[in-house]
Amino acid sequence: MKLRLILALLLGWAGHICAQTEQKFTISGTISDKATGETFIGATVRLLDRPGLGATSNEYGFYSITAPAGVYVLQVRYVGYENFSQKIDLTKTNQQLDIALSDGTTLNEITIKAGKVNENIERPLMGVEKLDMADIKSLPMLLGERDVLKAIQLLPGVKSAGEGNAGFHVRGGGADQNLILLDEAPVYNASHLLGFFSTFNADAIKDATLYKGGMPPQFGGRLSSVLDIKMNEGNQQDYEVSGGIGLISSKLNIEGPLEKGKSSFLVTGRRTYADLFLKASSDSSINGSKLYFYDLNAKVNYQINAKNRIFGSGYFGRDVLGFGETFGIDWGNATGTLRWNHLFSDRLFSNTSLIYSQYNYNIKIKSGANDFKIKSEIEDFNLKQDLQWFPNSRNTLKYGLNIIHHTVTPGQVEASEGSSVNAQPADPRTGLESAAYFTHEWKAAPRLSFLYGLRLSMFNVLGGTDFKTYDAEGNVLATEKTNSGEVVKTYLNPEPRLSASFQLNERQSLKASYNRNVQNLHLLSNSSSTNPTDSWVLTTKNIKPETADQVALGFFQNFGENQNFEFSAETYFKSMSNQIDYRNGAEIQGNRDVEADLLSGDGRAYGLELLLKKKTGRFNGWLAYTLSRTERKIEGINDGNWYVAKQDRTHDFALVGMYQLTKRWNLSANWIFYTGNAVTFPSGKYEVDGATTYLYTARNGYRMPNYHRLDLGATFLAKETKRFRSEWAFSVYNAYNRKNAYTITFRDSETLPGTTEAVKTALFGIVPSVSWNFKF
Repeated sequence: MKLRLILALLLGWAGHICAQTEQKFTISGTISDKATGETFIGATVRLLDRPGLGATSNEYGFYSITAPAGVYVLQVRYVGYENFSQKIDLTKTNQQLDIALSDGTTLNEITIKAGKVNENIERPLMGVEKLDMADIKSLPMLLGERDVLKAIQLLPGVKSAGEGNAGFHVRGGGADQNLILLDEAPVYNASHLLGFFSTFNADAIKDATLYKGGMPPQFGGRLSSVLDIKMNEGNQQDYEVSGGIGLISSKLNIEGPLEKGKSSFLVTGRRTYADLFLKASSDSSINGSKLYFYDLNAKVNYQINAKNRIFGSGYFGRDVLGFGETFGIDWGNATGTLRWNHLFSDRLFSNTSLIYSQYNYNIKIKSGANDFKIKSEIEDFNLKQDLQWFPNSRNTLKYGLNIIHHTVTPGQVEASEGSSVNAQPADPRTGLESAAYFTHEWKAAPRLSFLYGLRLSMFNVLGGTDFKTYDAEGNVLATEKTNSGEVVKTYLNPEPRLSASFQLNERQSLKASYNRNVQNLHLLSNSSSTNPTDSWVLTTKNIKPETADQVALGFFQNFGENQNFEFSAETYFKSMSNQIDYRNGAEIQGNRDVEADLLSGDGRAYGLELLLKKKTGRFNGWLAYTLSRTERKIEGINDGNWYVAKQDRTHDFALVGMYQLTKRWNLSANWIFYTGNAVTFPSGKYEVDGATTYLYTARNGYRMPNYHRLDLGATFLAKETKRFRSEWAFSVYNAYNRKNAYTITFRDSETLPGTTEAVKTALFGIVPSVSWNFKF
């Protein structure tokens, strides 16, 4: 009833926004690539005759501008494409104008982001980073694999989980507090090869946007950030085949029209072949091993008519690692999205989505008396309804509903007869997560803009399994039997969001934001990164929803010729509650009473982020620096005092440069430095029956050594023909051969009895690579 009243008030108030005293008309349509039909996100549309009247195309390329009756010149801009201008007559009726932009082949500049020149100054959103895939493909990467997740770790406020890990941390949050979306479907473990690479094939991706501060209310379910990744739609005009051959993997992309100009398809596949080299070994312990991953992206879309378009997309990926018959592990994600875009009018855009997401892992161990398997799975069914309304040039409203059914099967153990390990079945936990939201982007005055809204989230803990109550020491006090589908407990949380921007002048602005976020899925991990065997658990009676309240202030400035330089300084403070950590000595795998070993408390994170970016020209890039602190306070850990979280880093620095040497040669480099991760090392030792036992005191009371690395890259564009073009990509990872610590372990010294020595393990020294990419 309250929700219906809120929506009714919203619609009535929004109707008041629309009330006009003079006759007005609307021009709307879709902006796309003339050569392929691919729609553009963030293209700028404006009426040159009326300053302030303009719009930006949404995530499906749709735009809408309402203006007083008159004759105007409409201009469309998208970086890397030729500007489009056309005279339009808005004196008699509304108009629909779909615009196809031509590739600016004469533009030899490398660009960093699309959008209008001063969008970063005008829009109220802060803490948002948008990366164009052209930039990601230019950066030097490990073994030549272009990686979205590695690229965003070069931005301020985003910290890598460490070398060899695809996980990342945003403004003090855990790796599980990032919502990673692929065509709206959550991806729960975005890593391949135990974290060395991400699951995202760069050839299948059109756009990647990271929200780390002012998250719009249509996003929810995580505390720290949203990484919204959109897949390419495929070429509607012609068939294309592209791919690449590298040192460890090859990839192939096929796309083309199903019905020219109306529909298209895309299929992209990638596979590593390290396992083929293992089979060539004469050592039986090696040639029977498995080590590979593969992934497949597919998408199809069809334009039914001017008002309706449907999309279908999916992803499937798997990793396989094994050593003969003794050990094996495989894990992977599967997603599927069905979407329907509908225009109710030239001002009201609708998107309806049905989404499926699944992640699971399987571990097999067979050695001596040990013969068992460990399995875990999380599965979601998700329904979304989003509406976007453009009442006039100063107001844009979004509102919608979202319902997700979660099923989580924690790590269960299956054991054969005679195994030394006992079987431990695990009942699936289920929950229903739902939300309603509205958001209003309002240009209140020529220099003052707001984006505010409310997300009302609800989580129903569903029955079907036993729910236990524990005392302070983790002992079971009572067990409650529940029926399938029964609502055991309900959590209702309002999540207000507010961002504001005040322009000091055309090139400077001040911004502020406040956001509350709620999270009902929790990752149980004893490492600083997301490992494939980490377990997800739902909110229950014992595990409360996590919440975070973040305030941020920022200063933004553009300068230089044509405003080619951007500078931003953002500071934030985040207060978190119901943060989860383990008791000392807790067991993770196969623990049916894992809730008994969990403690919860408060967290806080604060910091300063600086970014200087050169956007265009033969030489461009950025300089990013983060100064931050992340802490936790949980009764039962560290004597109840504040302690640094495992993802805490004081300093994080990244320098990125890209230079177009000639029309055929592009050079790139990045150098990174960051403070070592917080870790728990032994503070002392003692002997038990002649064996050394280490004593641990302060949680995360020590630091790994500082990390730094230089990467170099070069791309050579081979001579093109009418139907074929190719390039060679060269890179050197860790160019000065820095042996950064991956782990540090402790052992009794063999040369100095009675003393303990620390042993450092480094994953990579210098790693050169070369790959060949083609397209025809």
